[in-house]
Amino acid sequence: MTTPVVDLRPPANLVSRKAVLFWATRAAIGWVVVLAGGGVWLALTGWFPLVVALVVAGVLAVAHLAVMPQWRFRVHRWETTPQVVYTQSGWIDQERRIAPVSRIQTVDTERGPLERLFGLANLTVTTASARGPVQIHGLDYEVAQRLTQELATLTQATPGDAT
Repeated sequence: MTTPVVDLRPPANLVSRKAVLFWATRAAIGWVVVLAGGGVWLALTGWFPLVVALVVAGVLAVAHLAVMPQWRFRVHRWETTPQVVYTQSGWIDQERRIAPVSRIQTVDTERGPLERLFGLANLTVTTASARGPVQIHGLDYEVAQRLTQELATLTQATPGDAT
């Protein structure tokens, strides 16, 4: 007797479209720090090879800011059913995670200052898994709140050991 093969499709829901601008802004802040630091170093030392390094860093920054946010948006997905929380994340290393509702221990939302500015939130579903929590980044704040409530209700109604 053979076991049927399950063909997993990507999760149905994309994260918020606002996450694209959020990811680009967060990355741009990092690149500004790097490039400004290099500019200060160049001004203080006048070391010519640093000019080449700054130009290369500037080109990498533009490429990173143009590609990464859109790529992450296309990859990051999530879905919940009465039985599971299913996520797909990453932009270079991509990962799919499925967490049974019966194993959920906590459901948390998090919003840093930049997420609040963009109206976004991150959802963390902690399970009894050695692999760690399932996370969904870049949700609209209202969606994250609704999802937190739905998962808390589902967890309460689902028998399981959550250990």
